[in-house]
Amino acid sequence: MPDSVVIRPARAEDDEAIDSVIRAAFARTEFGHQGEAELVRIIEANGDAIVSLVADQGGTIAGHVLFSRMDVETEGGALAAAGLAPVSVVPARQGQGIGDALIRAGLDALRGQGVAISFVLGHETYYPRFGYSPELAARFASPFAGPHFMAMMLDSNAAWPLGGRADYASAFDRLG
Repeated sequence: MPDSVVIRPARAEDDEAIDSVIRAAFARTEFGHQGEAELVRIIEANGDAIVSLVADQGGTIAGHVLFSRMDVETEGGALAAAGLAPVSVVPARQGQGIGDALIRAGLDALRGQGVAISFVLGHETYYPRFGYSPELAARFASPFAGPHFMAMMLDSNAAWPLGGRADYASAFDRLG
């Protein structure tokens, strides 16, 4: 990651830049749809954002990551949970470690808030590097179940739940 990039909490004045970063990042992917920017706005408006970070490069937003509240029940009861979606980096800065730094900083912030488990729906070769596992996610009933649905315990010493249910924030209902 370039030395001049600072990972910091997103602020209200970053909203327009975040929207632009998300639209630019997803315009160039194989997924190629623009629903992510709207999703972020809805999550924020509903109060379901837990961690929202930006990569600030000299006053310009080069990337963004959002973790939102999830409703997760296991055989042992409710778990504090967060869903990662989306992570976005402007195309000119992709491949420089900015997305990696955003995700790692977000996971650290979640740990600091006592969140026990995080889920992601994403590329099966990218997210395991952070500790996400399709095997753990497969234990949970979810509208997003499948090979791209992954989870990780934020305390690496915590036992994996035997099963349960994982529901994203209501903003995701239109995607399920």
